[in-house]
Formats: sequence, C-alpha cells, structure tokens
Amino acid sequence: MNFKQIQQLIKFVSKTDVAEVNIENNNFKINIKGSKSSIKESSTPLNQQPLPPQIQTVPQVEVRSTETPIPKLDENLSSDDSYKIIKSPIIGTFYRKPSPDKDVFVNVGDTVGEGDVLCVIEAMKLFNEIESDISGKIVKILVEDSSPVEFDQPLFLIEP
Repeated sequence: MNFKQIQQLIKFVSKTDVAEVNIENNNFKINIKGSKSSIKESSTPLNQQPLPPQIQTVPQVEVRSTETPIPKLDENLSSDDSYKIIKSPIIGTFYRKPSPDKDVFVNVGDTVGEGDVLCVIEAMKLFNEIESDISGKIVKILVEDSSPVEFDQPLFLIEP
C-alpha cells in the first residue's frame, strides 16, 4: 500500500459508519478508527413522557455580619455640648498602647494637653499616632483596644 491509498482509506472510513478498520500485511500494520459512533435506539416508549427535572432545595443559612458595630454615645453625654469628640481620621486597628509591653497612652480621668498622643491606629502596617487637638480631661474611651475602627468613628470623649 502506498501513501495515497492510505489517505483514500482514511477518507472512506470517515465518511461511512464503519467504526474500525484493521489491515495487516507482511511489511506493515494499519489500524484506523472511525470518528462516528453508532446510533443507539431509545429505550423510552414514545407515549411515555419524561420525568420533570427535580428541584433541589438549599438549606437556609443564617448570615452574620463580621463588622463590629460603631459604638453610640450615651444619651446623657451626647446631649451636653461641653464635651469634645475625638474621631478617627483613618480606617484601621485601634491600639491604646504604643506596643504590647508598654503602658496605655491615656486612661479615663487623665488630663491631656493639645498635641498629646491618645492612641495609635494601624493602617497597612503603619502606626499612626492620634493626637488630641484640645486640652482637657478624658471622660470616656469609646473603642476597645485592638478593635477595628472606621473613618470618622468617635474614639474619645474629652471635657475641655
């Protein structure tokens, strides 16, 4: 068999329903498999309707928010305009200490001056010192240590 005859044989097998052709000679062996598959008859009678698709129900899952709620000021404290609120200038993590082995910057009842560091807020691995912009006495610390804070979230209540 020459190359042209092999090509004709391949074309013939591809055009017909022949699944496989094996030719063996003294010098060579050819195995050609057809790409067409035999058509199987349907075992479902024509008058029988297929079953409707089954609908799977997904169990309900309770979704809980991972956001920490922003603390609200006490009614009696917020109604008095004599207090100054120090708010977070950035989003990050609030820390009362400069490092875990150091003391806190301020406590309730401490007197602070303008420019004194009240806390640090970590944002993108940078620790930003938050300074008081007024002098006065710390009335309340509104955020727990090591908790996330949002932009413009109240952090401290100061009595000037």
